[in-house]
Amino acid sequence: MTAPRTSRYARDVAVVAFAQSDHLRRTDELSEVEMVMPVLHEVLAATGLKAGEIGFTCSGSSDYLAGRAFSFTMTLDGVGAWPPISESHVEMDGAWALHEAWVKIQTGEADTALVYAYGKSSPGSVRDVLTRQLDPYYLAPLWPDSVALAALQARALIDAGETDESALAAIGARSREAAAANSHAQLRGTVPQGDYRVRPLRTGDCPPIGDGAAAVVLAAGDLARRLCPRPAWITGIDHRIEAHGLGLRDLTDSPSTRIAARHAGVFDAPVDTAELHAPFSSQEVVLRKALGLGDGVTVNPSGGALAANPMMAAGLIRIGEAAARIHRGASDRAVAHATSGPCLQQNLVAVLEGDRA
Repeated sequence: MTAPRTSRYARDVAVVAFAQSDHLRRTDELSEVEMVMPVLHEVLAATGLKAGEIGFTCSGSSDYLAGRAFSFTMTLDGVGAWPPISESHVEMDGAWALHEAWVKIQTGEADTALVYAYGKSSPGSVRDVLTRQLDPYYLAPLWPDSVALAALQARALIDAGETDESALAAIGARSREAAAANSHAQLRGTVPQGDYRVRPLRTGDCPPIGDGAAAVVLAAGDLARRLCPRPAWITGIDHRIEAHGLGLRDLTDSPSTRIAARHAGVFDAPVDTAELHAPFSSQEVVLRKALGLGDGVTVNPSGGALAANPMMAAGLIRIGEAAARIHRGASDRAVAHATSGPCLQQNLVAVLEGDRA
């Protein structure tokens, strides 16, 4: 086997293993540590590595969800922080933790990395918690929640003639039907579209609220090939951010996604799979346009965030699901996307490729 078709970085780095929990509406009986530990054991077992053999560990989570400061230190009990390990944390979706770990390997300071993310949304009101992402002077005091802001974006798309309610309903139906084959998804199979949450978005256009965790292992060069029969090489990765003020943005477009995709090399060759972190059906419309995805691309074969949306882990899961398809030979070149913030404010894009004969 040969290396990927293109390589724009100092070191070839691949996702060599991916694991995730079952995503559930509530996990009252589990702490964050108890939720994360089985996932960490599974992903390490897939590579045969021990925790002490990992060069760098990085996690993604949110203290706002946990309701206490430095909550991520608790889950280090699940990793095993003694003897001392090289460790970091991002107050973001785990996709950004993966980016930090990828940079660490690029610098040569590590050859392997364990990346994990988790979130328990069930204890509180996610719609209220996410208002804390907004501009603190003009928007946050008004308390517009995440569903209301997504509805503004959906209405802008409909008014621009780029979609309609029936097309949005079809996206939700397709996503949940695809999730029928995903045993980890929270919503699977035929799910009613339901009543309006905030017009024009119905229940089926919105993500489920739930708890979950995910983890991946990264490795460099020949080590990746020893750990995985068909590594998912990260041939491009980049992330960008939109203006904080929603009034400064065109909500029907995502320039940051397009720029990140260009720098990651998405447009250099066709992709066959796209795992898009689109918590609302209307956001898939925006992302498809920004990434230039045609009808021949399989979008969210896992069901995507409309089938399971564990906060702080759903973006990492998109990368993991894309990598898993490459591992088992179902994809050769995939694009994975993660987002954070209201109306696709921050966007990360990664290109993953399998070895060619």
